[in-house]
Amino acid sequence: MTVDAEFAELFATRAAAVRRTAFLLCGDWAQAEDLTQTAFAKLYAAWPRLRDPGAAEAYLRRIVARAHVDESRRPWRRERPTAELPDAPSPGDGTDERVVLLAALAAVPRRQRACLVLRYFEDCSVTDTAAALRCSEGTVKSNTARGLDALRAALGGVLPDLTTARDSA
Repeated sequence: MTVDAEFAELFATRAAAVRRTAFLLCGDWAQAEDLTQTAFAKLYAAWPRLRDPGAAEAYLRRIVARAHVDESRRPWRRERPTAELPDAPSPGDGTDERVVLLAALAAVPRRQRACLVLRYFEDCSVTDTAAALRCSEGTVKSNTARGLDALRAALGGVLPDLTTARDSA
Protein backbone atom coordinates (compact mmCIF):
# COMPACT_ATOMS: atom_id res chain seq x y z
CA MET A 1 0.00 0.00 0.00
CA THR A 2 1.39 3.42 -0.92
CA VAL A 3 1.90 6.24 1.53
CA ASP A 4 -0.95 8.24 0.01
CA ALA A 5 -3.26 5.23 0.14
CA GLU A 6 -2.47 4.66 3.82
CA PHE A 7 -3.15 8.30 4.60
CA ALA A 8 -6.36 8.28 2.55
CA GLU A 9 -7.57 5.23 4.45
CA LEU A 10 -6.85 6.91 7.80
CA PHE A 11 -8.68 10.03 6.64
CA ALA A 12 -11.69 8.03 5.46
CA THR A 13 -11.98 6.13 8.72
CA ARG A 14 -11.16 8.88 11.25
CA ALA A 15 -12.21 12.25 9.76
CA ALA A 16 -15.74 12.19 11.21
CA ALA A 17 -14.51 11.22 14.67
CA VAL A 18 -11.81 13.89 14.61
CA ARG A 19 -14.41 16.47 13.57
CA ARG A 20 -16.67 15.46 16.49
CA THR A 21 -13.75 15.73 18.90
CA ALA A 22 -12.87 19.14 17.49
CA PHE A 23 -16.49 20.25 17.91
CA LEU A 24 -16.45 19.21 21.56
CA LEU A 25 -13.29 21.24 22.01
CA CYS A 26 -14.49 24.43 20.32
CA GLY A 27 -18.31 24.21 20.25
CA ASP A 28 -18.59 25.44 16.65
CA TRP A 29 -18.97 23.15 13.64
CA ALA A 30 -17.25 25.56 11.24
CA GLN A 31 -14.26 25.92 13.54
CA ALA A 32 -14.29 22.13 14.07
CA GLU A 33 -13.98 21.72 10.29
CA ASP A 34 -11.02 24.12 10.31
CA LEU A 35 -9.34 22.25 13.17
CA THR A 36 -9.91 18.92 11.41
CA GLN A 37 -8.46 20.25 8.17
CA THR A 38 -5.47 21.71 10.00
CA ALA A 39 -4.86 18.44 11.84
CA PHE A 40 -4.95 16.28 8.73
CA ALA A 41 -2.82 18.74 6.76
CA LYS A 42 -0.14 18.72 9.47
CA LEU A 43 -0.34 14.94 9.75
CA TYR A 44 0.04 14.57 5.98
CA ALA A 45 3.14 16.77 6.04
CA ALA A 46 4.64 14.60 8.80
CA TRP A 47 3.39 11.29 7.39
CA PRO A 48 6.65 10.21 5.69
CA ARG A 49 8.55 10.81 8.95
CA LEU A 50 6.25 8.74 11.15
CA ARG A 51 8.14 5.75 12.50
CA ASP A 52 4.98 3.95 13.59
CA PRO A 53 1.92 4.54 11.38
CA GLY A 54 -0.12 2.90 14.14
CA ALA A 55 0.57 5.93 16.33
CA ALA A 56 -0.99 8.26 13.76
CA GLU A 57 -4.28 8.47 15.66
CA ALA A 58 -2.55 9.58 18.85
CA TYR A 59 -0.54 12.11 16.85
CA LEU A 60 -3.75 13.32 15.21
CA ARG A 61 -5.39 13.83 18.63
CA ARG A 62 -2.35 15.81 19.75
CA ILE A 63 -2.51 18.03 16.68
CA VAL A 64 -6.23 18.74 17.15
CA ALA A 65 -5.83 19.56 20.84
CA ARG A 66 -2.82 21.79 20.24
CA ALA A 67 -4.45 23.53 17.26
CA HIS A 68 -7.49 24.27 19.41
CA VAL A 69 -5.36 25.82 22.15
CA ASP A 70 -3.34 27.77 19.58
CA GLU A 71 -6.52 29.17 17.99
CA SER A 72 -7.38 30.89 21.26
CA ARG A 73 -4.18 32.90 20.97
CA ARG A 74 -5.15 34.42 17.65
CA PRO A 75 -6.77 37.83 18.07
CA TRP A 76 -9.46 37.36 15.40
CA ARG A 77 -10.84 34.31 17.24
CA ARG A 78 -11.43 36.03 20.55
CA GLU A 79 -14.93 36.67 21.79
CA ARG A 80 -16.44 40.05 21.20
CA PRO A 81 -18.60 41.67 23.88
CA THR A 82 -22.22 42.45 23.04
CA ALA A 83 -24.85 44.57 24.72
CA GLU A 84 -27.27 41.67 25.17
CA LEU A 85 -26.55 38.11 26.15
CA PRO A 86 -28.05 35.40 23.93
CA ASP A 87 -30.73 33.18 25.39
CA ALA A 88 -29.25 30.17 27.18
CA PRO A 89 -30.88 26.79 26.69
CA SER A 90 -32.99 25.59 29.56
CA PRO A 91 -34.23 22.05 30.07
CA GLY A 92 -37.70 23.31 31.05
CA ASP A 93 -38.59 24.13 27.46
CA GLY A 94 -37.84 20.64 26.09
CA THR A 95 -34.19 21.29 25.31
CA ASP A 96 -32.17 18.16 24.81
CA GLU A 97 -29.71 17.28 27.61
CA ARG A 98 -26.98 17.14 25.01
CA VAL A 99 -27.46 20.80 24.10
CA VAL A 100 -27.32 21.80 27.77
CA LEU A 101 -24.19 19.72 28.31
CA LEU A 102 -22.47 21.19 25.23
CA ALA A 103 -23.30 24.72 26.40
CA ALA A 104 -21.86 23.94 29.83
CA LEU A 105 -18.77 22.36 28.24
CA ALA A 106 -18.22 25.54 26.23
CA ALA A 107 -18.06 27.47 29.52
CA VAL A 108 -15.12 25.38 30.75
CA PRO A 109 -11.66 26.95 30.14
CA ARG A 110 -9.88 25.64 27.03
CA ARG A 111 -7.10 23.57 28.62
CA GLN A 112 -9.52 21.99 31.07
CA ARG A 113 -12.01 21.33 28.27
CA ALA A 114 -9.25 19.70 26.21
CA CYS A 115 -8.46 17.38 29.14
CA LEU A 116 -12.13 16.50 29.61
CA VAL A 117 -12.71 15.77 25.92
CA LEU A 118 -9.57 13.67 25.56
CA ARG A 119 -10.12 11.78 28.82
CA TYR A 120 -13.88 11.15 28.68
CA PHE A 121 -14.90 11.44 25.02
CA GLU A 122 -11.79 10.03 23.35
CA ASP A 123 -11.23 7.65 26.30
CA CYS A 124 -7.52 8.48 26.46
CA SER A 125 -5.45 7.56 29.47
CA VAL A 126 -3.81 10.23 31.61
CA THR A 127 -0.49 9.39 29.93
CA ASP A 128 -1.93 9.70 26.41
CA THR A 129 -3.68 12.96 27.29
CA ALA A 130 -0.45 14.37 28.74
CA ALA A 131 1.39 13.40 25.56
CA ALA A 132 -1.28 14.97 23.35
CA LEU A 133 -1.24 18.24 25.30
CA ARG A 134 2.51 18.21 25.93
CA CYS A 135 2.18 18.59 29.66
CA SER A 136 2.78 16.48 32.76
CA GLU A 137 0.41 13.80 33.98
CA GLY A 138 -0.13 15.84 37.15
CA THR A 139 -1.26 18.79 35.04
CA VAL A 140 -3.74 16.55 33.23
CA LYS A 141 -5.10 15.28 36.55
CA SER A 142 -5.49 18.75 38.04
CA ASN A 143 -6.97 20.21 34.82
CA THR A 144 -9.39 17.30 34.64
CA ALA A 145 -10.50 17.77 38.25
CA ARG A 146 -10.85 21.53 37.81
CA GLY A 147 -12.62 21.02 34.50
CA LEU A 148 -15.15 18.66 36.08
CA ASP A 149 -15.76 21.19 38.86
CA ALA A 150 -16.20 23.97 36.27
CA LEU A 151 -18.55 21.76 34.23
CA ARG A 152 -20.64 21.00 37.31
CA ALA A 153 -20.76 24.70 38.20
CA ALA A 154 -21.77 25.60 34.64
CA LEU A 155 -24.53 23.00 34.75
CA GLY A 156 -25.77 24.55 37.99
CA GLY A 157 -27.86 21.53 38.96
CA VAL A 158 -29.59 21.37 35.56
CA LEU A 159 -28.49 17.76 35.04
CA PRO A 160 -28.54 16.27 38.56
CA ASP A 161 -27.06 12.95 37.41
CA LEU A 162 -23.83 14.71 36.42
CA THR A 163 -23.64 17.26 39.20
CA THR A 164 -24.00 14.71 42.01
CA ALA A 165 -21.92 11.91 40.47
CA ARG A 166 -18.81 12.97 42.39
CA ASP A 167 -20.67 13.17 45.70
CA SER A 168 -21.86 9.56 45.39
CA ALA A 169 -18.49 8.23 44.21
